[in-house]
Amino acid sequence: EDDPTMIHLDKFENTYSREETVYILLAPKDGTVFTRKTLSASAWLTAKGWEFPFASRVDSITNFQHTRAEEDDLFVGDLVPDSSAITDADIERIKRIALSEPALVDKIVSRSGHVTGINVKVIKPGKESDEDLVITNHVRKVMKEFVKKFPGIDYYLAGDIIFNAGFLEEANSDMKTLIPIMFIAMVLVIAFSLRSFWGTLGTVAVIIAAAVTGMGLSGWLGIPLGDVASMAPTIVMTLAVADSIHILSTMFDRMRSGSTRREAVAESLRINSQPVFLTSITTAVGFLSMNLTSSPVFHDLGNMVALGVMSAYFYSIFFLPAMMAAVPMNTAPSAKQKTAFADRLGKFVVKQRKPLFYGAGAVVLVLASGISQIRFDDKFIEYVSEKTEIRRAADFIKVNLPGTDVLEYSIESGEEGGIADPAYLQNLEKLEQWFKSRPRVAYVSSINDVMKRLNKTMHGDDPAWYRIPDGRELAAQYLLLYEMSLPFGLDLTSQINLDKSSSRFRVALNDMSSMEMVRLAEKADGWMRANLPPVMHAEVTGLSIMFANLTARNVKSMLGGTMLALVLISAMIMWALKSFKIGIVSLLPNLVPAAMSFGLWGFAVGKVGLGIAVVAAMSLGIVVDDTVHFLSKYQRARREEKMNPRQAVLYSFHTVGTAIMATSAVLVVGFMILTFSGFKVNGDMGLLTAVTITFALAADLLFLPPLLIKMEGD
Repeated sequence: EDDPTMIHLDKFENTYSREETVYILLAPKDGTVFTRKTLSASAWLTAKGWEFPFASRVDSITNFQHTRAEEDDLFVGDLVPDSSAITDADIERIKRIALSEPALVDKIVSRSGHVTGINVKVIKPGKESDEDLVITNHVRKVMKEFVKKFPGIDYYLAGDIIFNAGFLEEANSDMKTLIPIMFIAMVLVIAFSLRSFWGTLGTVAVIIAAAVTGMGLSGWLGIPLGDVASMAPTIVMTLAVADSIHILSTMFDRMRSGSTRREAVAESLRINSQPVFLTSITTAVGFLSMNLTSSPVFHDLGNMVALGVMSAYFYSIFFLPAMMAAVPMNTAPSAKQKTAFADRLGKFVVKQRKPLFYGAGAVVLVLASGISQIRFDDKFIEYVSEKTEIRRAADFIKVNLPGTDVLEYSIESGEEGGIADPAYLQNLEKLEQWFKSRPRVAYVSSINDVMKRLNKTMHGDDPAWYRIPDGRELAAQYLLLYEMSLPFGLDLTSQINLDKSSSRFRVALNDMSSMEMVRLAEKADGWMRANLPPVMHAEVTGLSIMFANLTARNVKSMLGGTMLALVLISAMIMWALKSFKIGIVSLLPNLVPAAMSFGLWGFAVGKVGLGIAVVAAMSLGIVVDDTVHFLSKYQRARREEKMNPRQAVLYSFHTVGTAIMATSAVLVVGFMILTFSGFKVNGDMGLLTAVTITFALAADLLFLPPLLIKMEGD
């Protein structure tokens, strides 16, 4: 709420009106809007639109306020006053007026007249969190009735309200479908890794308890479960597995070495309590660094996951060992093959440490160079899958009636009633013509549309008079006459302020990405400063430009957050392992995976959006886990067992190699399942995080051991 662009948008909306909309596009199958049936359908929906919850205004081709003059009298009324009684001649007249009216063409009706829209503006009370869903469900009921009443006319639903509800429905759908799928997949991977009924059951109990506790604490703290935060339970359940597997792997290894079950539990806690706490707190720090982003929805996600991760630590330390000590399990599951594989891999890495060190370094440099190919860009509607209803509607509207993204300006005149000054209107005209000369500008709308139409009407509808009135008094009189003739709900409060000192200027864009939008706004700002009086310089606003700037701001803030988290995590590792050198060494395997995955993304995709921007901070907290466990075992071998670096590396592979591979497999499976989300932010985040974890596993097993041996020698 304290973001400068948000403050400016709030001020703009308080001056005019907050335009949250339900947009219904009608596409008659006979290819023309100008028939009795389609005009009747538009009139019927216009009447129904006033009944939508919280509706404040309805605009359509049928209730367009057409002006005509008789001598000095101005008459304003619906373009289609009674759709049930119109003749063929009336239809031709309506078509001629509509397709020649700049206020309608490309806004309410297409240039070819094959589609038309009904725009319902709503003002939500903001008292309930489900107001978007309430409105959307009402609209859907009306459209079911519409289909029965007007067969042969396709419709598409869009607008802020529909999109917001659609995003929320996609998030809820993910929770209902992806979480069960992920849960089943994780149980299978855990069962395969542990090969123990009680071990699998204990781990499943921990991940369920961690997710439930994390969500419960979030609820008590008042953290809302929004579109992005809806994937928090999935992430918590995925991350909660790691602690349990490490504790159980050490316990089973001790039991196979001859320890009793309770001795094995105690020894596992002695060995793992520090690294498990360290991995939990560093993961929490990584996610908490998301609070430094510009977007509160990512704050919510980071806080929810951090609560869940610390809950997982609690259950892994206090519940799981107690359960393992109490259940009737007297023998440990066999794991010779898995341990043997880890031992063989360790011997291979030690033997080939020089080729692996330089080879891995070369691969890192090549992949990381792909970061130079990344461009920060976004298209808001691409956040949802092409399979969803709202995406199909948006894509159809984009092709047939473009202009869904809008740049908004409040242009000041500098004095009360100044919007009637011909000099002010002429400058608006210049700005309008400049925007129209830009590529992919669908249309421009300003108070000039009304002024020129009134001037033409008052001169016998002569097209030559479709221009700005010559005098200020004349323009003011036209405006007064027009306002007095408008019905309630269709006045000019959304276009001019109360004292008529400023007016709204809208630029509709066709299929423009966020960075293209930002560049256009910057060019417009430069043009205004060079060509308009200082009082008319206006700052761009609107939801479209705010979201366009959001990605760039999030990337900058996330870089700062990631650096802070990296410093804190490295300091924790140094303190816990009591080694400055080891703390410095840990930086590389923690930084390298993100650099490699972002580089690969740069080569393969190139474009980074809002969801990808948070992966660096999020993945940092995750990838540090394996590094901490490997380094803690390495340090234990060096200090307690008095081993040299090569022997310590082999010890780490033997004691923790299998667990690292198992936990990484669970993490990759969990995040890969997120890629099936209908919400693209979640899907991209899941994919890139899975790739980052894969690179982290390779870095910890193939790059970190040679690095340790090289730094510590013999």
